[in-house]
Amino acid sequence: MMDILQAIDVSLFRSLNGGLANPVFDLLMPFLTDLNKQKIVLVLVAVIILWMLVKGDRSIRWAAVLLIVTIAVSDQLSSSVIKHWFERPRPCHMLANVRLLVDCGSGFSFPSSHAVNNFAGALVLAWFIPRGVWWFFGFAAVVAFSRIYVGVHYPLDILGGAVIGLVCGGLVLVLFHALDRTWSTRGPRRSAS
Repeated sequence: MMDILQAIDVSLFRSLNGGLANPVFDLLMPFLTDLNKQKIVLVLVAVIILWMLVKGDRSIRWAAVLLIVTIAVSDQLSSSVIKHWFERPRPCHMLANVRLLVDCGSGFSFPSSHAVNNFAGALVLAWFIPRGVWWFFGFAAVVAFSRIYVGVHYPLDILGGAVIGLVCGGLVLVLFHALDRTWSTRGPRRSAS
């Protein structure tokens, strides 16, 4: 069964990595896949989160706080724990004739941390800002796809990463709402007079 799954994954990888090759994607996908390495993007994200914390209403402030917590948790879980359980080599280390458009990297392949983090963040943001749901998940999907297109992840790395990210984001939201209900039912403490 695992051999069949691996064969399907490799076949899909070949179709997406080479079969969809075109000059527009060749420029766009490496840029999107490495957004987390662009200083201007990091500054812009920091400014947006700061704006959310300072100018946003209660819901937007919580979205910013939980986004930071979620990404910190999902990234460490993905990069420091799950990747080492599976130790799956990246396609660019295993397959011949991969269209590699960025550095292959030395880390393991499953799951894609880009997919984990982007889908976890998309769920948290969509929960608090539902009018942006298509933008958040659309962005997460495009960045996840870029990881296959540039040659560093298999489709199952992306699918697994998306599921893990949604679980991480969901657990953070469930925990937040449980704590929020607990705080709300306690109310302010009254001093005895």
